[in-house]
Amino acid sequence: MRKISTIIACLIVFSLVLAACGGKNNNGASSSPSASASTPAESASAPASESSDPASPDITQVKATISIYYPTPDLVEKRALEDDKIKRFNAVFPNVEIVKSDWQYNPNEIGIKMGANEAPTLFNTYATEGKFLAEKGWAADITDLYNAYDKKDQLNPILLDQFNIGGKIYGIPQQGYVVGTVVNKKMLADKGVAIPALDWTWDDVLNTAKAVADPKKGIAGIAPMGKGNEAGWNWTNFLFEAGGEIQKVEGGKVIATFNSDAGVKALDFYNKLKEASVIPADWALGWGDAVGAFAQGRTAMVIAGPDGPLDQGLNQGGYKPEDLVVYPMPAAAAGGKHTGVLGGDFLVINPNATKEEQEIAFRYAVFDYFSDKGLASVEENIKARKAENKFFVPPVIQYFKQDSEYGAKVKAVYDKYDNVYQYSNELMGLLDGKPEAQFNTQDYYAAMTNVIQEVFSKKGVDLKAQLDAAAKLVQEKFYDQIKVQ
Repeated sequence: MRKISTIIACLIVFSLVLAACGGKNNNGASSSPSASASTPAESASAPASESSDPASPDITQVKATISIYYPTPDLVEKRALEDDKIKRFNAVFPNVEIVKSDWQYNPNEIGIKMGANEAPTLFNTYATEGKFLAEKGWAADITDLYNAYDKKDQLNPILLDQFNIGGKIYGIPQQGYVVGTVVNKKMLADKGVAIPALDWTWDDVLNTAKAVADPKKGIAGIAPMGKGNEAGWNWTNFLFEAGGEIQKVEGGKVIATFNSDAGVKALDFYNKLKEASVIPADWALGWGDAVGAFAQGRTAMVIAGPDGPLDQGLNQGGYKPEDLVVYPMPAAAAGGKHTGVLGGDFLVINPNATKEEQEIAFRYAVFDYFSDKGLASVEENIKARKAENKFFVPPVIQYFKQDSEYGAKVKAVYDKYDNVYQYSNELMGLLDGKPEAQFNTQDYYAAMTNVIQEVFSKKGVDLKAQLDAAAKLVQEKFYDQIKVQ
């Protein structure tokens, strides 16, 4: 387990969305991700002699077309930020055409996209996919671009390590999270239910859910996700809290271990939630369904990276910051760790792109990183939200080191506005992040989703038998095909 409580404790609200980064005051033009880049002045000053090295091309004048990940239509504010970034990028790279891609990363589609050469030049993905994409050859090795990047030492190692595969870099960190539980404090208060302490346990979750649930009115106490791979992802937090692991590497082999006593304990807790009638009657909820139910006041608690439910609850559900509170994942018992899955969002460069396209894509990805103009763009976004009576919800973990000079600049901006959601110091001190499994994580999640659906839909399920069957499936179909060097 990677213990990051002390690291995350210093995050507080230094958080920033993916658009806060870049060079200094020139929109990233001075950053140097490639050793081949040179300024026009440098090129002009090179003596024209046979003994001199040929002048390196000015990358800002290269004519190219790159396709980029573009936020979904529902993310209006993020689209506005991206449009502003494109405009500023083209001011520095006037000959680059930016094509907005509406494709959102899907592990079941990436192979088809790569095979048909339809994947964007720069696409989004998540923390579980680093090793998978690297081994399949679907993510470019950007180690040279990373090593030449003058801000590389300021990137957050908590996130960067997720795409450091065998000492090579395959992804650019954007933002991260430790899974927590977002609680609708107003719903609890309206029913006279005591607000649990942040240092809570599984029993506290169950008792709180029982007290606030009203099945006849369609009100759930908690809405664990029950369909899609997110169901297995939600449950894995409880596996970790119970002291379990997804897999282990032994003798060059990957071995499934989630069918352990800890796994049975975690699955039994899900069974208790079902038997207590505190989950939605229609429990087959994906991420959007569960978070939507939370924003609509149809469940008092939801398990996720905190910024998503907060954003929807505040900006779509009409709640106020004092109505919603972020909790760490509950400890299995008093005194235990509040372990949540450590995940994040990354950008990956298409290995089929030319070297010039890859460099331009890298420069676009980090264009606003550490830049005053990037920070100014975010501040304008905060102001625009305030004018519309909306809230700005930062991610929990950012691409930059939290104790850096840039982190202080971010905090100073956030502190100026009362519509920026503030994570509590106590929460940050309790968070304990554990990285997702290194091998075939999405396949494991899918297998566990089937198990969870059995538990939620039937009575008297043999929990150990279900876990054993899932472990056997994952082992034989996926893990046995892996040879670990």
